[in-house]
Amino acid sequence: MPRELLLQVTPETAANEVLLKDYLSKQIKVSPNEIQHISILKRSIDARQKAIKINLKVVIYLKGESFQETKIELPIYKDVSNAQEVIVVGAGPAGLFAALQLIELGLKPIVLERGKDVRGRRRDLKAINREHIVNEDSNYCFGEGGAGTYSDGKLYTRSKKRDDVTRILELLVAFGASEDILVEAHPHIGTNKLPKIIEDIRNKIREFGGQVLFETRVSDILVKNNEVEGIVTRNGDKIHANKLILATGHSARDIFELLDRKKILIEAKPFALGVRAEHAQELIDSIQYSCDFRGEHLPPAPYSIVKQVNGRGMYSFCMCPGGVIAPCATSPGEVVTNGWSPSKRDQSTANSGIVVELKLEDFKPFAKFGALAGMEFQKSIEQKAWHLAGQTQKAPAQRMIDFTQSKVSTDIPKTSYVPGTTSVELGQVFPGFLTQIMRQGFQEFGKSMRGYLTNEAILHAPESRTSSPVRIPRDPITLEHLQIKGLYPCGEGAGYAGGIISAAIDGEKCALMIAEALR
Repeated sequence: MPRELLLQVTPETAANEVLLKDYLSKQIKVSPNEIQHISILKRSIDARQKAIKINLKVVIYLKGESFQETKIELPIYKDVSNAQEVIVVGAGPAGLFAALQLIELGLKPIVLERGKDVRGRRRDLKAINREHIVNEDSNYCFGEGGAGTYSDGKLYTRSKKRDDVTRILELLVAFGASEDILVEAHPHIGTNKLPKIIEDIRNKIREFGGQVLFETRVSDILVKNNEVEGIVTRNGDKIHANKLILATGHSARDIFELLDRKKILIEAKPFALGVRAEHAQELIDSIQYSCDFRGEHLPPAPYSIVKQVNGRGMYSFCMCPGGVIAPCATSPGEVVTNGWSPSKRDQSTANSGIVVELKLEDFKPFAKFGALAGMEFQKSIEQKAWHLAGQTQKAPAQRMIDFTQSKVSTDIPKTSYVPGTTSVELGQVFPGFLTQIMRQGFQEFGKSMRGYLTNEAILHAPESRTSSPVRIPRDPITLEHLQIKGLYPCGEGAGYAGGIISAAIDGEKCALMIAEALR
């Protein structure tokens, strides 16, 4: 009978099949030749001690025991060309996985995406990086695949529903992702590999009768007697359907404004905001692995850190080992930073959002905007950063110790942020309470991670799109909007997800509830 084992091995052993087989043969007291196959179920790094270990969960098959290689395959989809239509606004993970689930359930998705397809987006990303030109509909946040496609592709999630998480991961594998994402404790696809996977998902939706329309911005939602009747696009076209999944992402401010104008219930939601810090990856490796050189068998080290400062959480967010910082503005006249890593995480720098949790009371100066107060607070900081850095996509920047000492940096070395930086005292970008927390917080970080607090680290401002500043309330059972029948707020933009996996899960849940309502 196959044996399941939990073990700790050296990085070299974990990376070498022959060494691993020798190790396991001694553990179970058989000859290495008797081991037919080793399946790795889970893999994680334990760097708590000086001697770093790899935790493995494995299943060992000996000769004579039944083992069959399983291939993960897509579900059986039906042709839905003539089926009942459901409008899906947004082609991020929530929208795309909602569309796939609708097809599986025999419904026809009409996916409307304001931005371009994954290939078309690249030209606009180049323009914002090189020419400082922001295309409001095609950028790092908007376009096929959503914000995750070109801003990292992390698959971490806090979701406790492991079956749901496994289903999404297996779908991604069936669409071309490496099977490693099923095994790793912190799975990651990489910005260079995600576009092809997203493209294959879109092709599958179309193959089975669904529609995917690009450069199609929704300008109005048709509502009669508090029930959805369809949408109007910016060019005046109307699409009619009485079920609508609203999966527009956390940066679709025009949709939040539209809902507010139409008196469709929304509410302000707390989020987090701060800076993006960049260190040399070698420094982070030395801190996390307690070594001068990490070696070839360990990946570039990530970090995760949380501190309570003046009653607020200050923490790392979307940490990108071996990655770069990207300009993520969605409108001219604002600066926004984010980070991403390629699949190999082979860049020389590491970056992370370092953010502080905000409270609804922080938005009081913007109270006249009602439910949009948090969004206006967010916008004001992004616009201030744009002005302070020279009214381009250059980011206000400061050396880390200089920031803690309220001192303008005399020079800023070249960072991974391609548009460039302008030396600014970052206290000018943020409200006083936020600046004070971050100054104290970085000193606390330095006590926990010796070497982290250094003037070689560069802070870029702001990291402001951590999550949606708005929640669109919905019934916790039916997932339908509390006020508008047939409207299903979904994913990160509606306030119900935080990343690719949780957004995809929420998209599937909304599709399932629509099918249930139509029975």
